[in-house]
Amino acid sequence: MLFLTAELRALLGTPLSDERAELAHELAKDAIMGEVGARVSTPPQRGIKTVALSIAARILTNPQGLRSEQAGGMLQSYADSQTGVVLSDDERRRLRRAVGMSAGAGMLNIAPEETGYPVSVWRPV
Repeated sequence: MLFLTAELRALLGTPLSDERAELAHELAKDAIMGEVGARVSTPPQRGIKTVALSIAARILTNPQGLRSEQAGGMLQSYADSQTGVVLSDDERRRLRRAVGMSAGAGMLNIAPEETGYPVSVWRPV
C-alpha cells in the first residue's frame, strides 16, 4: 500500500468514499509501477508516497482532465497543467531517484549491438 485512505482524505479535505479512494490508489500504483516496475519496496521508499498522493489527488479533483470550465458567467481554470494519471517530469525523476534508477542519459548506449565496440566512459582526471 502506497498511502492510507485517511492520508488522502486529509490531503483533499473533502468527504471521500472508500471505493473512490481505493480506485485512486490503484490508478496511482499502476502509474508508478508503469514507470519504475516492481522496484518499489514494502514499505515504499522515501518520496514515493508524495508522488502517489499527488497522482491520486489529481485523479479525484479533476477526473475528466479539464483545463478550464465555464458555467454562465463563472469561469474555473485549473492551475495544475498535469491532469489525471499523467506523471510530470519531476514526478518521474523523483520516482526514479527513490528506487535507485539513473535519471539521466549518462547510461545510454546508442551504438548498434552488432558493432561489438568496447564502451568506455571518458572522465577528466
